[in-house]
This record gives sequence, C-alpha cells and structure tokens, in this order.
Amino acid sequence: MYLLNRITFASICLLSVGQIANAAGNADAIFYGGDIVTMNQSQPTAEAVAIQDGKIIKVGSLAKLKAAQGKDTKLINLNGQTLMPGLVEPHVHIIGTAFSEEIFLNLSNFAMPHDTLDSLVTKLTAYSKNFKDGEWVNAFGVDPSRTDPFMSELTADVLDKVSTTKPIFVMNQSMHIAYVNHKALEMAGLTDSTPDPKGGRLVKDSKGRLTGVIYEVPAFELFLSKMPVPTQEVVEKAVAKVGQRLVSKGVTTSAEITVGGYLGVDKEYALFNTMTRNGKLPVRVRGYMYSSVYPTSNTSYKPGQGDDTFKLIGVKIVADGSNQGLTGAMTKPYDYPAGTSNTGNLNFTEQELYDLAKPRFDEGWQISVHSNGDKSIEQTLNVFSKLVKKPSDAKARLRIEHFSVPTEAQINKAAKLGVVPGFTIGHTDYWGEAFHNHLIGAERADRIDPSASLIKKGMHFAYHSDSPVSPIHPLKYASEGASRLWQVAPQKVLNPNQKVSINSALKAITIDAAYQLKMDDKIGSIQEGKYADFAIVNQNPMKTDAYKIRDIEVNETWVNGQQVFKKQ
Repeated sequence: MYLLNRITFASICLLSVGQIANAAGNADAIFYGGDIVTMNQSQPTAEAVAIQDGKIIKVGSLAKLKAAQGKDTKLINLNGQTLMPGLVEPHVHIIGTAFSEEIFLNLSNFAMPHDTLDSLVTKLTAYSKNFKDGEWVNAFGVDPSRTDPFMSELTADVLDKVSTTKPIFVMNQSMHIAYVNHKALEMAGLTDSTPDPKGGRLVKDSKGRLTGVIYEVPAFELFLSKMPVPTQEVVEKAVAKVGQRLVSKGVTTSAEITVGGYLGVDKEYALFNTMTRNGKLPVRVRGYMYSSVYPTSNTSYKPGQGDDTFKLIGVKIVADGSNQGLTGAMTKPYDYPAGTSNTGNLNFTEQELYDLAKPRFDEGWQISVHSNGDKSIEQTLNVFSKLVKKPSDAKARLRIEHFSVPTEAQINKAAKLGVVPGFTIGHTDYWGEAFHNHLIGAERADRIDPSASLIKKGMHFAYHSDSPVSPIHPLKYASEGASRLWQVAPQKVLNPNQKVSINSALKAITIDAAYQLKMDDKIGSIQEGKYADFAIVNQNPMKTDAYKIRDIEVNETWVNGQQVFKKQ
C-alpha cells in the first residue's frame, strides 16, 4: 500500500498537466517511483533523480525536482524497482575474458559439485573433435583446488587421453598456471633439457621429465607464440560479448587491467578506442598498461591519454602468483602438500620491482601491483614506501591487487602510504574452504581479504572479480564481503570479524571502487554533477539479507543517461 501510494503521489506531482505547461526546467528525464540508493553519505536516499546531457542535475524530493521538469522531459517510473549508482569493476581482464570465455573452451565451474579429471577429459574430448590434427585446442578454467579428487591436475599424460595428435593448451583458473599435452610440448620445441624461461617454469617430475604443467606468462609464451592469432572480427565479437556481460550485471565503468597482454599495446589501445566510441563496448573503460609488454623505455603513450570513454591511467605489474595455485609468495610454506617447503614465487627482486615502478610513477601513471602472498605484499609495500616521499605522493592512490593475506603490520603500513587495495572477494566464497582446511591453514585464511580491518584504519578498498579468474557479478562481491560464507558444505563464515556492513560492501563496488580508479568525482554515487550512470535492480540491497544480495537481478543499466541494457 505504501508503494502504491508513493507511485500515485509521484504521478500527481510529476504528471500534472499544469505543472508540465508551467515548468521552466530542462531535464531530459526524471526517475521516480522507487527506492533510490545514492551511496552519497550526505544524502543516502532520495525520491527522484533528474538528468540532462548525460549528467545528474538534481537529486532529492519530488517537490524539488518539479523545477527541472519541462514539456519534453521523460518521466521514468521505476514502478517499485531500486535505482542505484552504476556499479564499478576496477579489475577485469576484458580481452583476457574474451579469449578465455568466448574464443577458448570455457571450463570454468563455479557451481557445485566440482569437476573431476574424467569430466574434464570428457568435455575436452568432445570439444577437440572440432579441430584437425595439428590444430591447437585451447581451453580455460580448470582449478585443481576445485577438482575432485582435491588438487588433481591435467598433466601431459592426462591430456594425452584427449588427443596425441592435436596440441592442447589449458589455462588454469588463476591464469598463473597452464597444462599442455605431449603434442604441444613437441610443437613448442621443448624437451626435458629445455631450461626454464626467465620468470616462468616448466615443471619436471623426480626423473627430470616435463610433466606438462607450466607456470607464468614467460612459459606460456613458448606455446602461445606457436598459435595462430584470431582475426580482428573474432576478437571484437568476443569483446562485445564481455561488454554485454558487464552491463547485464549493472557495470557502467570497468578497468582493463592489462592493456597489451594478449595482442600488444598498439592493437589493444586501438580496439578499445574504437569499440567504446562506437558503442560496441557499452561501458566506460580505464586502462592499465601491462608492464611486461610496456617497458620503461616505451614512451609512446601518456597518462590520461584517450577520452572519457576509454582512457589510459595506470601501469600494472604482476609481482607473484595465486594462493589457490600455490604460487603466491608467502613468508612461510603452504600447508599443502604436508611437509612442503614451497613458499610460492616472487617474480622480481625488490630492486627490479622498484626499477619497474619508479619511472612510471614519476611519469604520473597510477601504479598497480598484483601481490597475493604476504611475502609479496611486504616487497610491494617496501617499494611503495620508496615512492611515497612527500604528502602529495600518498594521493597517488597506489594500488595493490588482491592483497589477499596481509598481516596487521602490513595493513598499517598500507594505510600510511595511502594504498587502495582491491580484493578478489570470491576468495572467501569459491576457495574459502580450500584455503582454510587445506592450502594455507586457519590463521592465514582468516586474514584473507580483511575488509573490516581496513575500515578501522579509514582506508578505501574495492571488490573485483579479476575476470576471468572469477565471474563478473559486483552485487555478489558485495554479498561475499558482507557474509563471508564459503561455498563448500558445510558452509562456514571465513572469519566473522572481517564481515562488513551492507553499506560498506556496496561502497566497495561503487564509490570506493570509483575512488580506486580516480573517478570518484565523476561516478560511484548519485550526486549532482556526476555522470548519469545507473543500475536499476529488482530489490533494494540495503533492505536485503547479506547473503541474498547475490540473487538481486539487474533489470536496466544506464551509461551517460542512455539505456545500454534492459533485461528481456
């Protein structure tokens, strides 16, 4: 009854003929008739929002917005839906997702039950029938920590069951490990005596034989360099599908966190520049150059290059691996397998990391460093402390990606340096049980994605997918941050002390994610002067159980005052 009365009142206020005739306003559209969650601390809710020329011009009561109504103003009745700021995804591999989930066979399984080696072989075998002998079979998304039996791997011997005549390359869900068959080893020209490439590893068994398991990009390149490059048309279609996936989840602004990582900087810059301008990629994109393909000697691009639809703002450096893949650099050994001395991998010495970051920092690039393990986090913070020499340096919003298992001392240090961490909050969900019970133990698992600790220090932080590492779904990230329930039964909360309020969790996908992208003056909240970027959802997340926020559906997405998605 309240909602009906509210909508009726809105209709009277906004649709009165006399008011329309006499109004002096010039809004293009006014949204009303539902909950409006602004994420603006000084004005948390509103009755209506008016937009003009792609920007928000008024937020407030229906009475206040009468002045913005003109004869051509569109009146958009939310009919009880909730309008909130467009969601912000600050860490996505857009092109990586296009390859992994659209061009390659996508084996990712984030539901229960887990896959088995047999089910993976069956899926790969069926897919491989589409290829001739000698043609590469590419797939993505296997994860030993989410495979039964636990930590089962696709070795060359296992992949030979799929084919011995077609080279097979399968990327691990973490994107730090891959698996190949013997035919792929042959076509890459690798033998048991081949040395590891710098920064990569070719895993060998106790007898010194290649197992088909390979670590990190330099090793991947030995195989990728032998594969045909997809056509521009194929790549653009795949990227467009990723764009549709983003807007279908309410995302209006996304990062491309590794510009150049797949096709080279020039090709990827041109692709994003074209696709965002012509609307084939309907989200606003902020790009981070991948340091491995954009060396410090390259000065072809400048910070801030581009326009509002696509702009380069940072440089991304990968300092270690993934904790679920046992390659994130840890101070103490992993718990799996029992008795292991493995502490993961640092990709650089501290000096090498500094030498990568310092020139780019001085040029004005925002520095983003992937650091999962506490050993890697310490190294990155040491480098950041050398970059931040005066108060203004702390305003650079240095980013640590994932920041998965920091110590309290590291959190304190990050706070003093003005670091803005980003959490792959799905670590608490998809991998929570594996971390806690098997991979790193209870003490370190309780430190994963410590959102509440950062709030106590007054820090900004963002939630992200790291797609294709986990699925694009910001409302689910908020649900994970506020509930911290792991997926595997029996479900348990991964350190209840790190749960955050729904408001704080939503900040991590809106205004604080915008802060991380240095765009909080333009997006992330519904405020006058900001872009008219909205997600219209079927339920108010502020009034929803934390765990069930993931079930909220996005009905519409608007970018710059234009509808770019409507649920069918």
